[in-house]
Amino acid sequence: MPTVHQLGRGIRQKKWRRLTAPALAGAPQRLGVVYKVAIMTPRKPNSAKRTFAKIRILKTDKRIFAKIPGIGEHYLQCHSVVWVRGHGPKDSPGINYNLIRGKADFHRIELYGRRNRRSKFGIKKLR
Repeated sequence: MPTVHQLGRGIRQKKWRRLTAPALAGAPQRLGVVYKVAIMTPRKPNSAKRTFAKIRILKTDKRIFAKIPGIGEHYLQCHSVVWVRGHGPKDSPGINYNLIRGKADFHRIELYGRRNRRSKFGIKKLR
């Protein structure tokens, strides 16, 4: 509750907060077009091959790096249309976004025995 003196000084301002995913402009997901697919190695102490894609977000026209999730191959190439969400891998610097499997041109993972984290890889529920 504000005091009388605080009210006399004027209306309260909301605290300014930076967007967590600036390329998405406040949206949870955005549509993008792939213009390069590449592989990189993560930071110490991890060692692996991380696949990522350079993407142009259609609405905001920003260019970002996004992780290609999942085990095994993918069929992404230039001009593939993909959905992008925030939160990239922690061990890969500069990659702050993730692609969504099973949407637009980015197909589901064909591992039908997968039971955990199915929604991240676009796999239907096993019956």
